[in-house]
Amino acid sequence: MGMDIHLQADELAAWLTDAALPLWRQNGFDGEGGGFAETIDMKGEPTRADRRSRVQPRQVYCFAAAGRRGWDGDWRTAAEGGLLYFDRVYGRPGGFYGALANADGKLIDASFDLYNQAFALLAFAHMAEALPERRAEMARRSDNLRRRLKAHCKHPLAGFEEDNPPRLPLGSNPHMHLLEACLASEEVEGFDRVAWARLADEIVDLAMHRFIDAESGALREFFDHDWAPFPGEKGRIIEPGHHFEWAWLLLRWAERRGNAQAIVKARRLFEIGEIYGTCPERDVVVMTLLDDFSVADPTARLWPQTEWLKASIRFAALTEGAERERYLASAARAATALQHFLDVPVRGLWRDKQKADGSFVEEPAPASTFYHILCAIYELEDCLKRM
Repeated sequence: MGMDIHLQADELAAWLTDAALPLWRQNGFDGEGGGFAETIDMKGEPTRADRRSRVQPRQVYCFAAAGRRGWDGDWRTAAEGGLLYFDRVYGRPGGFYGALANADGKLIDASFDLYNQAFALLAFAHMAEALPERRAEMARRSDNLRRRLKAHCKHPLAGFEEDNPPRLPLGSNPHMHLLEACLASEEVEGFDRVAWARLADEIVDLAMHRFIDAESGALREFFDHDWAPFPGEKGRIIEPGHHFEWAWLLLRWAERRGNAQAIVKARRLFEIGEIYGTCPERDVVVMTLLDDFSVADPTARLWPQTEWLKASIRFAALTEGAERERYLASAARAATALQHFLDVPVRGLWRDKQKADGSFVEEPAPASTFYHILCAIYELEDCLKRM
């Protein structure tokens, strides 16, 4: 199995460098109007679909990260131009970012979403790393946004409200992306590392004691105002993709802090994702389960496959012997699942949704997925190097 995953890593890296990055730079970035296209159709042409705010900083992250890793395309114009567009089109007077604009760059939904702010923070951290001359500016912007979030929607117990005034249900998902932004930010020279580490610790504590069920070890998505499971069906929803994604984040945090409890929680999250969250016939991660581990939505989207890959390869890097072999085998399965979605006529694009019968939905490739794929490919490279 070992050789298998190394070969897959090489194939994925070549796909990213030779096909995906050039295509999304060339056709996914709007050189004239600025900003990134929401989707690229299966012929390789950008569409005029409305642009979700989250897509802009996610693509900024992709090109900044690629630049840091030595991709020789023009990543800088895309990263800087994308951030400029994000600020201009989505920036609000209070310092937050709105939710949706049309393809002409007109804001059509200015509402606050914690999730979108988390991606702004992730972009700032990666811009600071890729462009050292902008580090002080990014540190300042990052600090400002963190402080504004605390002032606007800090939850009285821990974590954050969905908005101000508060609305329910509260969600674990925005916190997952905030944690990801914290882990990136606490690494950046010149950023307020203590503040970012403190926030990361608070979110992990919330995850380990509220998001993750003490008995089953499963991670819920929706909560009432005191972080108890939201009543009814909604409170029972669990997502295998997020189990892998949280496992990966908890492993990263645990390694930095020397925390064994987080590794135990992460191992159980991974186990749930792998045992109950993968379809035995298709060997792909499905969308949604309920808290009794029954399948609620058998659709497989691309992004959970990348999270399975990230978590399994990081577990492999942190273990040895038979345990490592088991995680490497899981990583090879995840990479195979991912490669199915990348198998399209125009190399560098992808399918987003696979139906229960194994067929794919015919639709343009969403730009929002690039962040998941690129991160998984880099994580695979890094963890294999560590081994």
